[in-house]
Amino acid sequence: MNAPTGLLASIGISVGAAALLALIGWRFRQPLILAYLVTGVVIGPNGLNLVTDQASIATVAEIGLILLLFIIGLEIDIKKLASAGPAVLLTGALQVPICIGLGLAFLYAIGIRNAGGHYDLVYLAACMSLSSTLVVVKLLNDKYELDTLPGRITLGVLVIQDMWAVAMLAVQPNLLNPNLLPLAFSLWRGALLVVGGFAISKYILPHLFRAVAKAPELVLVSALAWCFFLAGAASVIGLSREMGALIAGVSLSTFPYNLDVMAKAVSLRDFFVTLFFVALGMQIAIPSLRVVEIALAASAFVMVSRLSVVPILYALRLGHRASLLPAINLAQVSEFSIVIAVLGRSLLKPQIDSDVVTIVIMTFAITSVLSTYMINSSHKIQRALSKVLKVLRVKDLDVGEAAPARKESRDETVVFLGFFRDASSILYELESGGTAVEGQVLLDKVLVIDFNPKVMGELRKRGISCVYGDIAHADTLRHAGIEAAELVVCSITDDVLRGTSNLRMLRNVRATCPTAKVMLTTEHIPHALQLYEAGADFVYIPRLHSASEIARLLTDGLAEGFETARAAEVERLSARKEVLA
Repeated sequence: MNAPTGLLASIGISVGAAALLALIGWRFRQPLILAYLVTGVVIGPNGLNLVTDQASIATVAEIGLILLLFIIGLEIDIKKLASAGPAVLLTGALQVPICIGLGLAFLYAIGIRNAGGHYDLVYLAACMSLSSTLVVVKLLNDKYELDTLPGRITLGVLVIQDMWAVAMLAVQPNLLNPNLLPLAFSLWRGALLVVGGFAISKYILPHLFRAVAKAPELVLVSALAWCFFLAGAASVIGLSREMGALIAGVSLSTFPYNLDVMAKAVSLRDFFVTLFFVALGMQIAIPSLRVVEIALAASAFVMVSRLSVVPILYALRLGHRASLLPAINLAQVSEFSIVIAVLGRSLLKPQIDSDVVTIVIMTFAITSVLSTYMINSSHKIQRALSKVLKVLRVKDLDVGEAAPARKESRDETVVFLGFFRDASSILYELESGGTAVEGQVLLDKVLVIDFNPKVMGELRKRGISCVYGDIAHADTLRHAGIEAAELVVCSITDDVLRGTSNLRMLRNVRATCPTAKVMLTTEHIPHALQLYEAGADFVYIPRLHSASEIARLLTDGLAEGFETARAAEVERLSARKEVLA
């Protein structure tokens, strides 16, 4: 029998083991939360039993949970959410209830029931409807896709899921007594906490924060004081402390000190959250075969159920790509689901069986691992699913009545392959350079090939020709009819391009329109010289060239060619010996 361990020794063992297993998980590109849960299993009573002071660890872990929800609240910007547009608002509003409804039917079909005063079916359905902000944001950030249209839709839906989770936390205390009156009182108390918290944050907290702003260390202390004050207030009125922390964060999300508080609180949160998930792992019992079967079935259901967002986004005329990618991104269970399940089990009168918590944790682990690979291969999966939709006669934006408007003349001489920020700035400079008539004449010669329907809608309003298509495919260039193009521009770096590269597009353009001049883009000087050697007429390096400079170069290049500018640029780059070239 192991000797009892004190709190400090327990924390040391937990953090040390978590660091070791997290390093192994990071090497295999797995979520850190998964490593922390495994740590708890290994060092807990069902493993090596290295930590015996679990009660103290659980108390410290609850602080981590409160800080986690506080930080999540800080990241919810109500103003941005309100201006997110119908795609985000409608999808976010409908996704959770649709997935809960599907979950109730599926879980009931495999034998899950509400029985013995427990609400296992309701809890599991609710937990399966939420997706992981931590996993998705990390993976999309690594892929440079946070600011793409599918990325923005995914993030918006995740934020609205958090709002749904707030409602779940508000209803949770009275779920055992599902009469209308107690539930109404529970929602009323939640509304009271929200209104009271926002009123204080609007009329009192600004004066407090202005008073302490000159001492930056007091800003964090004041924010944490507000967090634990609302957490305590929530507990007093019969709500969970975690809900109070979440509302405290949301009420500060629009403050000018928001980013400073987040930057300083994140490290503190990470330490306590590590202990929370390790403590949670210690509570995981060795699952029965039935629990494993349910977790596997639930994991498959979660990934399939996220396809429910596809019809909503498709109905908003966003096409296959922008409809399918968010569904792939959302195909995992949230860490918030674990929080909801743990709270349901830890109430004075538990609302669920301990097996439900294990099922949620196992489903989170399975879907997080699979989601890592799915998001990294999301474009291949999307293209495969798109082919299935086309076989089922679900039209994309490049065919039939949904195809974007296209000028009949097909005499465009300047073709933009893809349209992102740099292309937008260059196009603006082309449009505003010279007289209004000269600008319009030049815009009449422009054709954009891209798969962002929002961008294409704005371009069409300006009278600019555009074709819906994926520039990664050579067939797209052939079908776009650009054989007579004089200049082809790709202003997107390889870091952002998916399924292709600037060098591959150079070869595709040369095969489709061999007489066209080609401008490519990179952030790296050696890569730029390689592109010049491969035959590029000019290489745009955003950190060295301005949009106005490139617009002027394109205009001159159309009239006089790029030979002089190309030679000068190759000589300049060859002589430029930067530390990080």
